[in-house]
Amino acid sequence: MADAAQQRALTAAFPPPPPFWKHFTPDNLQKFEEIKQEARGGENSKKNKKWTPAELQALQVPPELRFLVPPQVPGNGHYSVFGELQSLSTTLPSLKEQGIEQLYPSPPATEADDEQSQLRPARPLNHAYYLLKISKSLLLNFLEFIGILSVAPEQFEPKLEDMRNLFVNAHHLLNLYRPHQARESLILMMEEQLHKTKEEIEEIDQVKTKVETILQQLKNEGNDADTASRSSRNRSEADKELNKKAVEYAQQIWELLDDEIGTD
Repeated sequence: MADAAQQRALTAAFPPPPPFWKHFTPDNLQKFEEIKQEARGGENSKKNKKWTPAELQALQVPPELRFLVPPQVPGNGHYSVFGELQSLSTTLPSLKEQGIEQLYPSPPATEADDEQSQLRPARPLNHAYYLLKISKSLLLNFLEFIGILSVAPEQFEPKLEDMRNLFVNAHHLLNLYRPHQARESLILMMEEQLHKTKEEIEEIDQVKTKVETILQQLKNEGNDADTASRSSRNRSEADKELNKKAVEYAQQIWELLDDEIGTD
């Protein structure tokens, strides 16, 4: 009876959170960290070392902390999510493998003994064309479904199954583009990072140019002050003026660097 109730809870439209979430309290998390540090011998050099799943599974923890240990990696290639069996494989299974009628043609298979067929890539399907056909079929089947409900409601099941099959085929066609979507998303992220890096390099070059300009001005004024001090008797006054300007230029450089760092 308890197993049946648990199964109904897992397969519900809005399943409740798993009961072991109550064990993830701040006190339990702190105790778990202390156990991990004690297992490492309290060495500071090992505190930041990443734990492997096997090491975490081997820890001796009390029952209330056992739920904080990550589960083992599935060894049979499958795992369960809300009562449904999922596969670890990234390959999208075909509709025929799932026992569902496929309403669009499969890509033509190349013959193994034909070398030219192996070298020539298979002609891809026009998925947009078949998605449009499925969408039109869905509209037509929905109108037929409404007509059946108005005339003979008890005969709705075959037409409902047809609509379900159309939706599954359309969903499967869209899922074929998931690898392409992931690849394009990764390309976009890398392009954004590259653009951001170029902007940072340009800002650093601008700061470098400003600092070099200030240093060059300081050098020119230092040379002028040195020339003036050689021809003047009051050399100490010239040195004080030079040191004062050097301090002012140093303050300008630090303010410039602070402004650039503060904008990051």
